[in-house]
Amino acid sequence: MKLKIDIWSDVMCPFCYIGKRKFEMALDKFEHKDQVEVEWHSFQLDADLKPQPGVSVYDYLAKRKNINREQSVQMHQQVTDMAASVGLKYNFDKAVIANSFDAHRLLQLAKTKGLGDKVEEELFRAYFCEGKNTGDKAVLVKLGVAAGLNEKEVQKMLEGNAFSEEVKQDEQRSREIGVRGVPFFLLENKYVISGAQDSTIFLQALTQVYHEKSQLKDFKVDGNTCTTDGNCD
Repeated sequence: MKLKIDIWSDVMCPFCYIGKRKFEMALDKFEHKDQVEVEWHSFQLDADLKPQPGVSVYDYLAKRKNINREQSVQMHQQVTDMAASVGLKYNFDKAVIANSFDAHRLLQLAKTKGLGDKVEEELFRAYFCEGKNTGDKAVLVKLGVAAGLNEKEVQKMLEGNAFSEEVKQDEQRSREIGVRGVPFFLLENKYVISGAQDSTIFLQALTQVYHEKSQLKDFKVDGNTCTTDGNCD
């Protein structure tokens, strides 16, 4: 029996990387994790974003949200602290603003090779921790190779328009199911978890979905007895 988990995210979304870690923390505690199938999907927070050399993420967000720079810095610090709580070291001082469309094309290629999760991890780390330009094709080639993809195949893909349609299809599906923001987790096409929720939320949802699918009524989450209607005591 397989449990299908679909996840929509954008490489420029700081909460998506945090959500990935929290989901992984839950998965590590889930006794049937070998039966979970995860598929990452493309979602662009700003599809029209143009490269802005020399512009900091602080100034970019301040302009986009119509706030001052100090407020933007404070908001980023709060996110940095949140990331640190799950073992991630964000470095927004080095972040490079870039359109994520090609990064999503790389993800789509990786999915055909069973390497979607590895490429997603490389993209997140490159953008949030290492200050790499994830809109630069040469950088994307290196990230793809680091995840296990063939260098020439990645280069050929990036030189053309391959996997553009797959990115658009993911985004179209997100609109059809009502995705308003990311990260967005869809469990077995039935349950939705939106945002970087606590790992206990993910664990309870995984356990509930598994027991519903296996037609078992009661189950345990962190020592508490739960039922498939979502109640724990």
